[in-house]
Amino acid sequence: MTAAGIPPLIARLLERPDAFEIPLDAFDDVLKKTPGLLLLFFTEDPVRYRETLDLAVIAPELLTSVGEPMCLGVLLPETARVLQPRYGFRRWPAFVLLRDGQYLGAIDGMRTWDEYQQKMTHLQQAAPSRPPAVGVTVSSAESDGHCH
Repeated sequence: MTAAGIPPLIARLLERPDAFEIPLDAFDDVLKKTPGLLLLFFTEDPVRYRETLDLAVIAPELLTSVGEPMCLGVLLPETARVLQPRYGFRRWPAFVLLRDGQYLGAIDGMRTWDEYQQKMTHLQQAAPSRPPAVGVTVSSAESDGHCH
């Protein structure tokens, strides 16, 4: 770990000119001010989720493989945990692709390189959509739990 508690591979990623950390309090502002493709990297504690370091190695390759300019926004674990419900992915760590701040899709967990390439190509061509939210059942004290 570095002095700031960031694993060295993540710290090295943040040294790239096309990558930057996005703190929670600046997240919505960054989305509004970042034109084009933005790949969000939702990191987790690499002790609990070893794949986090694998994705830190894969991220730069994804940036150069898409055929159009793209930035990388890195969300450190504390921020990533808070924002994960907004994008509804199920496995950690994850990438979320945005265009002009709008959701195109997510790639969660570790995948093969071919899967990353296929999914990125598909997501680049996708129309912006609403992210899948984490499902929460809502009921009231008077409700019997069924729809009417």
